[in-house]
Amino acid sequence: METLLAALPALGEAFSLILHPTQIMYLIIGVVLGLSVGVFPGLGGIAGLSLVLPFMFGMDPVSGLALMVGLVAVVPTSDTFASVLMGIPGSSASQATVLDGFPMARKGEAARALSAAFASSLFGGLLGATVLTFFILVARPLVLSFGTPEMLMITILGLSMVAILAGRLPLKGLAAACLGLLLGTIGEAAAGGGLRMATYDIPYLIDGVTLVIVGLGIFAIPEIVSLLRQDGSIARNASLGAGWMRGVRDWFANIWLSVRCSVIGVLVGVIPGLGGSVVDWIAYGHTVQSTKDKSKFGSGDVRGVIGPESSNNAKEGGGLVPTLIFGIPGSGSMAVFLGGLALLGIDAGPQLITNDLSTTYTIVWSLALANVVGAGLCIALSGGIARLTTIRFTLLAPFLFMMIAFAAFQSRQSLGDLVALMSIGILGIFLRRFDWSRPAFLIGFVLSYQAENFANQAHQIASFRFRRGWMDGLEYIFSPIVLGILLVTVISIMVGLRQAKQILPEGKVATGRKRAPLVFLLLMLAYSITAWINAWMLRLTSDKIFPMTVATVGIIALCILLIRMMRAPETDPVFADRETGGEDAEAPHGLWTTLAWFGALLVLSALLGFIIALALFMVAFFRFRAGLGWARTLILSGLGIAGMCFIAGTLNRDFPPGLLQEFVRLPWPLT
Repeated sequence: METLLAALPALGEAFSLILHPTQIMYLIIGVVLGLSVGVFPGLGGIAGLSLVLPFMFGMDPVSGLALMVGLVAVVPTSDTFASVLMGIPGSSASQATVLDGFPMARKGEAARALSAAFASSLFGGLLGATVLTFFILVARPLVLSFGTPEMLMITILGLSMVAILAGRLPLKGLAAACLGLLLGTIGEAAAGGGLRMATYDIPYLIDGVTLVIVGLGIFAIPEIVSLLRQDGSIARNASLGAGWMRGVRDWFANIWLSVRCSVIGVLVGVIPGLGGSVVDWIAYGHTVQSTKDKSKFGSGDVRGVIGPESSNNAKEGGGLVPTLIFGIPGSGSMAVFLGGLALLGIDAGPQLITNDLSTTYTIVWSLALANVVGAGLCIALSGGIARLTTIRFTLLAPFLFMMIAFAAFQSRQSLGDLVALMSIGILGIFLRRFDWSRPAFLIGFVLSYQAENFANQAHQIASFRFRRGWMDGLEYIFSPIVLGILLVTVISIMVGLRQAKQILPEGKVATGRKRAPLVFLLLMLAYSITAWINAWMLRLTSDKIFPMTVATVGIIALCILLIRMMRAPETDPVFADRETGGEDAEAPHGLWTTLAWFGALLVLSALLGFIIALALFMVAFFRFRAGLGWARTLILSGLGIAGMCFIAGTLNRDFPPGLLQEFVRLPWPLT
C-alpha cells in the first residue's frame, strides 16, 4: 500500500504530461498511422513502428512516446477490419477473430461484428492499462518466477486449444496441428544447426517459413479463391445488419466474458515471447468452453469475436510489463518499441521504474488514451467500411491479392516469398476443402519454434539438476506454477474433446466422394513419413527428437484415419469434401481456372518484376475476368498501382525484381 501511495505523485505528473495539447496531437498522429497500417493485412505494429523510428531522433521524449504508443495501441484494433470483412487475419493477434467475424460479414452482419470487436478492444485496452498501473510495481517477482518449464507449459496450454478447434473428428485436428508443427521445423534447427526438410540448393528454406506467409496462405488465399469462384459479394445480401449500436449491446451483454478474456490477455502478455501469437487462441478456447450453446461457433457467433478481441488489446498492456521492467520485449513490436525508447534517451529496465516512474506511467496512460481515440474512430468508421462487403468481390479480389502479396514479400524481400505464399495457399485451399482444421494447423505452426526451444532448454537444465540430485531435478520440473498450468491444460483437453463435436470452426461440410479425400490424406501421410526420415538422418539428438516425436504422433493419427477411410461409407465425416455440395460445388468458376490467374501473376513477377506483372495482371483481370470496359479497367488498375507505389514509398520498401531487371536497369518502382 505504501508503494502505491508513493506512486500517486508520479501518476499525477504523467496525467498532466499526456493531457498537454502537443502530446495529444502526437498521440492522435500515432493513432491515425496505426489505423492506416493495421488495415493492411500482414503489416502490423512492427512495420508501423519501423516507419516512425527514424523520426525519434531529437524528439521530445514525451512526444515521441505519445507517437509510438498511439501507433502500437491501435494496430490490434484496426487489424480487425481485414479479419472480419475479408477473412484475412490482419495480424497474428487477430487470427481467431476470422472464425466467427468473417461468417458474420457473409451473413450481412459486418457492422455488428466490427462494432462488437471495437467495443471489446476498447474495454480490453483500458483494462490492460488499468491493471498495468497497479501491477507494474509488483510484477517483478511474478515475471521472474517463470522459468523454462513454466514457459513450456504455457506453450502446451496454447496447443491444447486444438482440442476445441478439432471439429467433428478430433484426429483430423490432431493431425493438422502436427502438420503445422512440422512446417514450423523446416530450416536450420536452433539447437544444433541441423538442416531439416531443406537443402542448401534452396537457400530460402534455410531460415524456415515466416508466420506472415503461413497466416495469409492458410486463411487469406482460400477465402479469396472461394469468394472469387462464386462471383458474388462477401455478404450474401445487401443488408449490413443492425449497425454498430447492436454490436455494442452484444458486447455489454457479454461483459463478463470480455473481462475474463481481457485478464487472459494481460497475463499472457506479461510472459515474454508469447504475445499475440497465442493469446487470441487461448481466449477463443476459453470463450467456447465457458458457453453453454456452442452450435453457432465457427458460423457467426458474436461471442467468438468478443473474446479474442478483448484479449489481444489487453495483451499490449501486459506486454509492457517485461518490456519496461526488464528491457525484455514481450513481442516483436515491443522489440522495436525498445529501440524507439533508446533513441529517445530512455533506458528500459528496473532503473526506469526506480528513477523515472512518471515516464513509466506516461507510457501506460498514453496506451489507455490511444485505445479510447482509436476505438472511437474505428466505431465511427465501421458502418461505412462495412459497405465493402456488398461490393462485387471480383472487383475487390485483385486489390486484396495485391496487398497480401506485398505483405508477404516484406518477410525476406525475395521472390521466394511469393512462391511460398502460393504454395501454402494451395495447401490452405485443400485443408479447407477436406475439412481439416486450419486453426489447429496454424496453432501448431505458431507454437512450433518455442515448443522445441523450451523443450530442449528444459531437458538440458533438468538433466544437469538430476545429476546433482533427484529432488533438485523434480523441484525444477514440477514447480507449483507448472503443476497449476498442467491441471488447466488437462481440463482444457478433456472439456475440449467432449465439446468438439458441437463446434464446427470451418462450418458444415458435405460428404459423398472417397477418392479425393483419400488422396489428400495419403499425401499428408507421405509428407509426415518424409519428415520423420529426414529428422532421423540428422546428426545431433537435439535437432531430431522434436520433429521425430511430432511426426510419429501425426503418422499414428493419419494411419488411424486411413483405416477408418478403408472401412467407412462415403457419408462418414472423414470423407468431408466441399466440392460435393454447398457453395463451392455450385460455384460458376472452377478452382484451377481461378488459381491460374494468380499463378500467372507469379510467373510474370519472376520474368518482369512484381510491379510490371501486377499492372498486366490487373488490366487483364478487370477486363476479361470481371468484364469491365476499358475505361474502368484502366482507372481501377491505375489506382491500384498508384496505391501500391505510395505504400511502398512511404514504408521505404522495394518490389520483387524479375529476370528482366538483371538485364535492363529500370527506375523505381520498376526495378
